[in-house]
Amino acid sequence: MELFGTAGIRGDVVSKVTPDLALRVGQATGRDGETFVLGYDGRVTSPALADAMAAGLQSAGARVVRIGRVPTPTLAYASQGRHGVMITASHNPPTDNGIKLFADGTEYGDDDETRIEGRIEDGSTPTAWRDWGDTESVDYLDEYRGAVADYAESLGGDPSGLTVAVDCGNGMASVATPQVLRELGADVLATEANVDGTFPGRESKPTPETLADFREFVAESDADFGFGHDGDADRIVVVDADGDVIHEDTILAMLAEHYTRTADVSDPVVVTTPNASGRIDERVEAAGGRVERIHLGSLHVGIADVRADATDETEVVFAAEPWKHIHTAFGGWIDGVASAAVLTRLFAGESVGDRRAVISERPYEKVSVECPDDAKAETMEQLESDLPDAFPEADVSTEYGVRLSFDDGSWTLVRPSGTEPYVRVYAESDDIDALVADTTQAVRDAVAVVSAADA
Repeated sequence: MELFGTAGIRGDVVSKVTPDLALRVGQATGRDGETFVLGYDGRVTSPALADAMAAGLQSAGARVVRIGRVPTPTLAYASQGRHGVMITASHNPPTDNGIKLFADGTEYGDDDETRIEGRIEDGSTPTAWRDWGDTESVDYLDEYRGAVADYAESLGGDPSGLTVAVDCGNGMASVATPQVLRELGADVLATEANVDGTFPGRESKPTPETLADFREFVAESDADFGFGHDGDADRIVVVDADGDVIHEDTILAMLAEHYTRTADVSDPVVVTTPNASGRIDERVEAAGGRVERIHLGSLHVGIADVRADATDETEVVFAAEPWKHIHTAFGGWIDGVASAAVLTRLFAGESVGDRRAVISERPYEKVSVECPDDAKAETMEQLESDLPDAFPEADVSTEYGVRLSFDDGSWTLVRPSGTEPYVRVYAESDDIDALVADTTQAVRDAVAVVSAADA
């Protein structure tokens, strides 16, 4: 069935993520636990899909705790010690919606998702009428915001002298990030800070382009830095005082180095993804730690793998992929609100510029090449031979896509998107233009070969 991508189920609400699908996923998932926490984001379609999900969960015998319209990290926080379901399409357009499943604060893994898909395919039916679950409504937002602030207060410095701009993008960060930063003592300038599922201010996905107006606002204001969020507040983009977006891997390197340096164990580990920059390895190794990589969308799997082989002196101190961070001492979920709070405290203790100065920022680029979803597998198989032929001097790894590593430290990674009809090309090199051009041409050629064969 392949319902699940790299971040749960996502798609158009008319053709894929329908109330019928939510009902069936609820019936299939409700067999996994006695209690489920259910939340939803600010999209127009989210309340109705949440209703369908609740019906499915209850008819499978589960008790449902409904926590209303919240950021995804709030739902994950509330799912600790039980199961959870979040209705959200994260940064996708308003025509889409999605479903994310959690257990004890952690997203479902591949095996869990395969189990749910199997149940849906077999045809889940309601349990006996006497066994249907009940429901109640509980507010977790205040508790979550307080927990984030309490966690961040142990890090960095006092931000009472800082002015922080926040672009909430009409998403769920509107009810979390400005409030948490103000509780920490910062002066907050919030924009697009009303929840509106049509995303009138800008597209839900925060990028240098979609944040253009916000970046100009930061540069013209007295803000020391700014944050931009996506629709459900699990992602974060950081903007400096000049309105320039700080590269996502530079932010990741800052956080990774901090958590590594302050660890109380001799084997601190940072988990990240194959597309993440080598600057992360440099800062973590300089701080006395090591980096382990796992494929995109599976940070929780990478954390579990490290913990399975851990000694008493091993600890996963941080896990992240670009724009998405897991603060493992706080919880096992991706949390953009926590990232905003932690970064604000860290920048209060040492300025953005000073933290950035020690990080080597080689040119990095990501390109998306159009590829139909049903051609991705064959295209990647074709590239496993085409790319080594095109770059015979490179070391090749096919564990997480096709990654080519060169003697001068340059690298490129090609992998299929799990949520959109693209093959992604990532590259880091002093000669970035040539490497990206040659790699993307190889990908386009492979897509053309596969499409011609299927025609």
